[in-house]
Amino acid sequence: MDTLLDLLNSRPLINGVEQDELGDPDSGRRWAREHGGDGTLAELALLREARDALRDVVCATASPEALRPLLDGVHQVPEITPEGLRWTVETPPHARLAVAAVLAWADAEQRLPGRLRPCANGDCRLFLLDRSRANRARWCSMATCGNREKARRHYERTR
Repeated sequence: MDTLLDLLNSRPLINGVEQDELGDPDSGRRWAREHGGDGTLAELALLREARDALRDVVCATASPEALRPLLDGVHQVPEITPEGLRWTVETPPHARLAVAAVLAWADAEQRLPGRLRPCANGDCRLFLLDRSRANRARWCSMATCGNREKARRHYERTR
């Protein structure tokens, strides 16, 4: 799940300016290697495509069908081990991280439906995975976005 959130949050707005961690080859290579990838140009291109498709699916501007092209060439292979049956996902080498993000999204949708969502702050592009019992988290960070939104509402009420 961490790779999924890190991928979705790899294009934040900082002081109103977009910072794309996958935008240039050097920072993209560093990001991919920190997450277990190789940092090849093909991998970075697929990661950007996966990030955009996942963003659209999570924001409900696209159906999950938009993720299908990211799973081309992916197979699940059974393996018998002393502990029993284990399934292994086989992907093209450049697609491993993007496929892991799609599988993490599918897992989150199955185990935690509706809890992966964009921050409620309209000036923020980050996403959150709500792990609270009440499922009421709205902001990526209470210290930044939550505090700003609450301060803004308080100011409007007292004005």
